[in-house]
Amino acid sequence: MNKTDRLLAIVLELQRNEVLRAEDLAATFETSVRTIYRDIQALSEAGVSVIGAPGQGYSLMEGYFLPPVSFTVEEAVTLLIGTDFIEHWFDVHYGSKSRTSRGKIEAILPEPIRSRASRIRKSFRLLASVEDIVRIQEKAYLEAIRRAILEERKIRFRYSKRIAETDGNRQSVRTVAPYGLVLHQGSWVLVARCELRQNIRHFRLSRMSELIELEDRFMLPADFLLDVYQPPDDRDVRVRILVQPDIADKVRESNNFYIETIEDHTEGLLVTLRVRQPEELLQWVLGWGGGVVVLEPESFRHRVRNELKKTLKRY
Repeated sequence: MNKTDRLLAIVLELQRNEVLRAEDLAATFETSVRTIYRDIQALSEAGVSVIGAPGQGYSLMEGYFLPPVSFTVEEAVTLLIGTDFIEHWFDVHYGSKSRTSRGKIEAILPEPIRSRASRIRKSFRLLASVEDIVRIQEKAYLEAIRRAILEERKIRFRYSKRIAETDGNRQSVRTVAPYGLVLHQGSWVLVARCELRQNIRHFRLSRMSELIELEDRFMLPADFLLDVYQPPDDRDVRVRILVQPDIADKVRESNNFYIETIEDHTEGLLVTLRVRQPEELLQWVLGWGGGVVVLEPESFRHRVRNELKKTLKRY
């Protein structure tokens, strides 16, 4: 931390705490007490109203605020929860920045609003899951891809497709020009122009491996805007399934991306899904066991039946 950043951080710490000793500040910023003395002197010379009490520590003169920003309780809670979300979902760099931002936001809040915001914030919780362990690598890739997007550099990675090609291969090496990142249903997806397919493609970070940043540059097309980009909808195969009543709630809560409509029937839940190819739903359907019956298309019913026969043979 350079001196300028440390001086601002000291002011924020003094705003957050009534009195702080030089030793406390030295420990917080991992520097010497002598350096803190010099910093306090520099702040005083710059017009910051720092009061020093022998044997007690330093404090700011009552009424001194930096910067002149005010938030309602709801606005403060929104910002603080936002920093929690960024720390949970973004890469290490932004996770660190979210923590420092949280400290600065809390520091500028008047005590009554800070206390109320803290109570409300404690009523929300972002739980980590087992998937977060897997997401460690994904976050590392997120930082590298974010950097490549800003520097307009291409990247290369090995990608594992969800569905195998006709030859049974699911692995391929892709070189792409990264256009943007999208957080979709809890998963980070890269929108990029793929040199192999010569078109814009989408890649889940969780299926990437061996990612490297290249020296090759690219230029983002002037007409490409991530916030208005809509991928072509080529899901033209409809699959209909009947869900038994005892697992209907679980299927509703699964939030499957391909679900188009859900209808309540006396026999259960009638679910219509739209996909590019039925195989995209195979594992999901099989995962519900006997609680789901495929109604159409017949070819997919046949595929599910064959998979179940294979499973039965193994037992």
